Amino acid sequence: MKKRYIALIGIIIAIAVVLILFLKNGSTKYITKEIAKGTITEYVEASGTIKPINTIAVGTQVSGTVARIYVDYNSQVKKGQLLAELDPSLFQSNVDQSTAKLNNAQAAYSKAMANLEYKKNNYKRYEHLYAKNYVSRDDVELARSNYLTAQADVAAARAEMNAQQATLKNNLTNLGYSKITSPVDGTVISRAVDVGQTVAASFNTPTLFEVAEDLTKMQIETSVSEADIGKIKVGQIAEYTLDGYPNKTFRGSVTQVRLASTTTNNVVTYTVIVSVDNTDGFAIPGMSANVSIITGRVQDVIVVDNKALKFSPAENKQKYENQGIWLLQNGEPVRYDVELGLSDDNKTQIISDVIKEKDKVIITAITKGKKKQSSGMRRPPL
Repeated sequence: MKKRYIALIGIIIAIAVVLILFLKNGSTKYITKEIAKGTITEYVEASGTIKPINTIAVGTQVSGTVARIYVDYNSQVKKGQLLAELDPSLFQSNVDQSTAKLNNAQAAYSKAMANLEYKKNNYKRYEHLYAKNYVSRDDVELARSNYLTAQADVAAARAEMNAQQATLKNNLTNLGYSKITSPVDGTVISRAVDVGQTVAASFNTPTLFEVAEDLTKMQIETSVSEADIGKIKVGQIAEYTLDGYPNKTFRGSVTQVRLASTTTNNVVTYTVIVSVDNTDGFAIPGMSANVSIITGRVQDVIVVDNKALKFSPAENKQKYENQGIWLLQNGEPVRYDVELGLSDDNKTQIISDVIKEKDKVIITAITKGKKKQSSGMRRPPL
């Protein structure tokens, strides 16, 4: 009996030791997902502002007081349509003065021409008389001198007439500038003056109106970081949302990747232009847009949850040069090297000849008796 009690106590002690070791080391439960094929779309996120493709700043080349305004915000205008008019009285006065001076110059020119004709005939007459010895040589020379002087007077009168014609043309041009017209067909999106306001044109032409040429075709000017700009190509599809339409997604396309960079707080960005079809008129200049540029898309490929790329068993201390994932095989984790393809926020394309559909990839593990699982190799940035 004594030996039997001793054996029973030994068995109990052995069970207790095993139980203690089990509880100490813990038991691990692996959470897996079945590998499947799917579609991955890779995006570059950016933000920007809706702008017309072509906006014309309409100004004035002359100074004056705004007398009339014929359009307002959102007015539809045609090329050559009158937008506003400066007070024309001063310009008209200059035109009238130039016209009078030109008339005087033309009259003086006509008088000079008549005098030239007389001096010319007189010179010929004196030469004829001199040939018959009726006048002296000095008389002939004087007549010739008067003829040449008359020619010079005609040239001076012609120059004065041309100068007055140029002055009149300039004043007529200024009078025309007092009428502000639209250079294109479009929509008035800005008006910077009111009736009675004085505008001064000096070195810079003041802007009175802004006319958007065609609001049915707009563009988004986005800023893309230097880390992502290499992925952006002309022709890529872009999806975007507008704050004014939170439940609707629109589509456009990349039309330009500008080479000039901008540095703000040591962050380098590039401007990417996304075209917008605004036939329905939903986009308004100045709206903020959140843009997702599609830089890549693959279909029917092996994909895994992004969590699987960060998992490594707690007891594994080995470091690896290549990215890998862990499959659960016969209840044990087994690691396989893989090549990464495209990725989105949730999943990543796996390129491997070994990994197949319906394999069970480990995404995390729950270990009883331990507060924290050791971290494994993290997925390198794409």
